[in-house]
Amino acid sequence: MGIAIKKPEGVPGATWPAIVIGLFVAFGGVLFGYDTGTIGGILAMKFWVKQFATPGNDVITPAQDSLIVSILSAGTFFGALLAAPAADLLGRRFGLMFSAGIVFNLGVILQAASSAQPMFIAGRFFAGLGVGLISAMVPLYQSETAPKWIRGTIVGTYQLAITIGLFLAAIVNNATQHREDSGSYRIPISIQFAWSIIIVGGLIILPETPRFLIKQDKYEKAAQALAKIRRLPTDHPAVVEELAEIQANHRYEMSIGKASYLDCFKGTVGKRLATGCGLQGLQQLTGVNFIFYYGTQYFLNAGFSNPFIISVITNSVNVVSTFPGLYMVEKLGRRNLLLLGAIGMAVCQFIVAITGTVSGTTNKAAQQVAIAFVCIYIFFFASSWGPVAWVVTGELFPLKVRAKCLSMTTATNWLLNFAIAYSTPYMVNSGPGYANLKSRVFFVWGSFCFICIFFVWALIYETKGLTLEQVDELYGIVNKAWQSKQFRPQVSFADAEMEGGGRGMSLAEVAENQERKRSVAHVEDKY
Repeated sequence: MGIAIKKPEGVPGATWPAIVIGLFVAFGGVLFGYDTGTIGGILAMKFWVKQFATPGNDVITPAQDSLIVSILSAGTFFGALLAAPAADLLGRRFGLMFSAGIVFNLGVILQAASSAQPMFIAGRFFAGLGVGLISAMVPLYQSETAPKWIRGTIVGTYQLAITIGLFLAAIVNNATQHREDSGSYRIPISIQFAWSIIIVGGLIILPETPRFLIKQDKYEKAAQALAKIRRLPTDHPAVVEELAEIQANHRYEMSIGKASYLDCFKGTVGKRLATGCGLQGLQQLTGVNFIFYYGTQYFLNAGFSNPFIISVITNSVNVVSTFPGLYMVEKLGRRNLLLLGAIGMAVCQFIVAITGTVSGTTNKAAQQVAIAFVCIYIFFFASSWGPVAWVVTGELFPLKVRAKCLSMTTATNWLLNFAIAYSTPYMVNSGPGYANLKSRVFFVWGSFCFICIFFVWALIYETKGLTLEQVDELYGIVNKAWQSKQFRPQVSFADAEMEGGGRGMSLAEVAENQERKRSVAHVEDKY
């Protein structure tokens, strides 16, 4: 399994269309990563500082730093919340096209045209709004089109695309940092037009997700979309069976509750929402974006030589380390990989904090140790919590509220992203009103990594190898996360609907009913 392209025995249809579609849609992560990574280098560019410093200052103050960086995250928070109505109203495909082609590009135009802080800040907000919309819709589109046996890997490529965007931003920033004109920041910003053109151009020819079309009661179009993805005729038994199960599951979900925001907080859906929000929040509290937002400035102020080169190195590690995660998410499973990553991150963060506190950042040996363990920390993050947080949240929710719940989990990610981006300068810098933590800030991130270990053990269910409909059954029957590995699907929603049962019943009751009928059939066959 893993990242192998070969599908399991007995799975009908072609594999490559779904993989290509999933990988292409993941390109939306490049917008996310590049936009996030660009600002870290721009803030350290001499021409940009001179151009954008307020009158009477020759530097950007920590307060201005925090506003400029965090305003993008404020935009992404609202964008993620708006993703649900956009994805349900426009569809997953047209929602992505609107977000990347209109909203995001408006932000890029404002930033590229600016020569003072107010317009630049407004541009970052609108770019963030577009990124927030995209960041919720990409995993939604991927999870609704990918086959179950490779879904984790496909959704995980979204994080890979984010790391590639961060890496490209570091490369471009390094190339333009010494320019003594507006090209130093306008070139890195304007390159973002290319990313949006690519994603919009590709989406023109891609199909809408079959699950969204089923939700809209457009069965024929859903059959055509699924047939296109699987490269099978619309009347092929595999297509008919898969659509029947999706449709029956959706009808069952609608029979036991509505699809309002209030319903997102009820029953097992509320439990899943809390899990998804906690997972996305803790992903940010591991401190990874401290390195990518403020890493260049931090290393520069701490006396490290070649901070731009260090940024390129850390981003290179981030990209390369994502590939093992794409393999292990299907090999080890979601739960084991998140546990392994949390333990590794906690150890690395504490080592960096202790080294910097005891030896100081000006000691060359201490610098080398800090850089080495920052890179090892990035390896653990990029191969576990980076991609798997998006994989798990993309799988958690029933169709009727999937867009709403996924938008809220993504908004949680961005809310914590905003809080970290805004507060970090006050935590790290010295002076009146500042905490002056310096390297000790890694104690904070390490402590949250330690919390991650207990969170995964208590709340993360293993969903490897299950269809999105079987994940509903898992949460309906298994009460404790650490027992989820023993779960085996028992419910067929299509069979339950054909037999006239299931409507309004709990999943445990549906499973018990079907198991009883299977037992009776077995006894009859025996005699």
